[in-house]
Amino acid sequence: MDIKELAYPILSLGCMGLAIGMLLGYASKKFAVEVDERVPKVREALPGANCGGCGFAGCDAYAQAVVEGAAPPNCCAVGGAAAVEKIAEVMGLEVDESEPKKAFVKCNGTCNNAKDKNIYAGLQDCRDAALIPGGGAKACSFGCLGLGSCVKACQFGAIEIKDGIANIDEDKCVGCGACANTCPKNVIELVPVSKRVRVQCNSHDKGIEVKNNCSAGCLGCGLCAKVCPKEAIVMENNLAKVDYEKCVQCGLCTQKCPTKAISKLLKKEA
Repeated sequence: MDIKELAYPILSLGCMGLAIGMLLGYASKKFAVEVDERVPKVREALPGANCGGCGFAGCDAYAQAVVEGAAPPNCCAVGGAAAVEKIAEVMGLEVDESEPKKAFVKCNGTCNNAKDKNIYAGLQDCRDAALIPGGGAKACSFGCLGLGSCVKACQFGAIEIKDGIANIDEDKCVGCGACANTCPKNVIELVPVSKRVRVQCNSHDKGIEVKNNCSAGCLGCGLCAKVCPKEAIVMENNLAKVDYEKCVQCGLCTQKCPTKAISKLLKKEA
């Protein structure tokens, strides 16, 4: 074969490769997405748990949101104060030294306290059960279903199902909020650690119905609100609610509550 016959296709392919390379180089510069140099710095300050407790898909998404101003620097409960301080330094912001929060289950509907309306034999997941007519076995439609969706959501082993309801281990809980976001009944909320007076009920039913469903439910009687010297308790939709800005933890409400739906939890020993 004549060498000239080989040279032409080789030269043609070389020119085509050069042209494509130049085109790709131009396109990469033309359509390049500029990354704020603060994003990787914020990402480095995060623990990498990707728990979703901050409300974003993961640490990368949260870092991007912080830099874009779509999220505050103190949403990472896992990283704690150390992460907040580093992020604030990168962003040139003041550090928010607000009190840490822990997850709390607003239900005391244990097997002994709560009544069942039927036998539930469906999928062992609260979210699935909540979609089915009847929504689980318990008569109270507001209480903990006890099927463990929150247990699966917690990456820190801080939740287990005991006696039919979810229980939080505060020593392990980092306050990420993943369990609260998962619960279809909104039974779990984040509460300031030092605030030990808490309402262990989530029902908005009227007193007689609550009494028929659970012996430990809030009857909506309002006795707790009347006895509170600081007006720190209000009744909202048949349920007592504590205003932690006003509450001084005196415990008078816990003594007055006829069903002990309000309790003063013991503090963990240091």
